[in-house]
Amino acid sequence: MKILYAIQGTGNGHVTRAMELVPILKKKGSTDILISGIQSDIELPFHVDYSFKGLSFIFGKNGGVDVWKTYLKMKSYRLLRDISSIDIYKYDLVISDFEPISAWACRIAGVPCVGLSNQVATLHPLAPKPKSNDRLGKLVLRHYAPTTFNYGFHFKSLDQTIYTPIIRSRIRKLKPVDKGHYTVYLPSYDDEKIIKRLKRYSGIRWEIFSKHTKKAYTEGRFRVYPIEEDRFIESLSTCRGLLSNAGFGATSEALFLGKKLLVVPMKTQYEQHCNAAMLESMGITVLKSIKQKHADTISSWLDSDRKIDVDYPSNAKEIINTIVERHAGIKNSNFDAFNSYPLFQ
Repeated sequence: MKILYAIQGTGNGHVTRAMELVPILKKKGSTDILISGIQSDIELPFHVDYSFKGLSFIFGKNGGVDVWKTYLKMKSYRLLRDISSIDIYKYDLVISDFEPISAWACRIAGVPCVGLSNQVATLHPLAPKPKSNDRLGKLVLRHYAPTTFNYGFHFKSLDQTIYTPIIRSRIRKLKPVDKGHYTVYLPSYDDEKIIKRLKRYSGIRWEIFSKHTKKAYTEGRFRVYPIEEDRFIESLSTCRGLLSNAGFGATSEALFLGKKLLVVPMKTQYEQHCNAAMLESMGITVLKSIKQKHADTISSWLDSDRKIDVDYPSNAKEIINTIVERHAGIKNSNFDAFNSYPLFQ
């Protein structure tokens, strides 16, 4: 059996999930790896067969996506060239973790594509949604990487197609402790702005991981690091709590490790606001920004000892077995990908 597993390279969570799923897929058949996107900070520990720039969102410094830089990075002709460069017909199973090139290659060719991502789960009818009706955000989620059959991950299982997070083995093996500091991962904020906002909380030690610095430095009670996997895992494992955006990877790992969690969803990122809605329904504190008007809420979170208990069993083999059994080898000439797109409406 020939398998294509495609990874969205914009967020670290897609990459860490692949670390758990790819070895299982390789036991099922000959597996090629495709990755597109340029914002991940983690390298894959296995050979990549296709690497594309794809459609990446560029993080800004004020809490959201830098729309102008994102636009400048987009080149439609290159995207079409990349889509056409894949011999998609040679695969018996294509799995896309919110990866657009593989998904659109399948859709154009009329080949089934299995979606397996957190983004799929956020559109599920049972998943909590943000109060604001972001029609454009929903449109992007549905059509950015269109898939035929859909399985997803969320902070809680919703039905037989929506699973709890895949927690990588490296995190499962940790023995978390509390050394008193707070870990900060807000990639869409400049580290100087984060320090300015958090200085008011006296006696608190902060470890900030920033996409906007290339060298580690210390400023008073703040230690600032560039994004580096080993150091981040050490900080998360030993922190008292995590202040983060509402991406799926780090927040899931923080919950698994029993850490306090405070999330600030990125502006213009609809899936993060969907994630935040689910987290808020579970009792997690959610903020719109780290501006001064939210200072009292941050103070209350720092003073609180409340943690959320979760049950995230090891489920990677179960998920892959289900997908392979149900979808491998579906190459029916009567199959019409353009009219078979049952993503949650």
